[in-house]
Amino acid sequence: MSNIPADLRYSEEHEWLRLEGDIGTIGVTAHAAERMGDVVFVELPETGARVSMGETFGVLESPKAMADLYSPVTGEVVETNPALEEHPEFVSEDPYGTGWMVRVKLDNPGEAGKLKDAAGYTALIAEP
Repeated sequence: MSNIPADLRYSEEHEWLRLEGDIGTIGVTAHAAERMGDVVFVELPETGARVSMGETFGVLESPKAMADLYSPVTGEVVETNPALEEHPEFVSEDPYGTGWMVRVKLDNPGEAGKLKDAAGYTALIAEP
């Protein structure tokens, strides 16, 4: 079973959100990273781009698959993880740490309340 940090919120599309005030750090869950296999390419939006809850904001590629990334919140991208350009494997190796993808200034921090907590996400990935 994947590690599921209790301090994060989770989308049904397997992205996580770490909220600090009105800034949310977004990445993919360990469960999603394990299913993808070794990530070899990450496409992220530019700083200043707008993202919307439930809409795609990027792409992950592995030898096995391509997967769209879905934003768990709405807001403006204020930072992207520059390390992923040279080291996309960080997504697979450390999805909750060095594998983070973008930081977003949320339009409405309350929107994070619509996401699952760790118990809810655990139940989601336990479904057949």
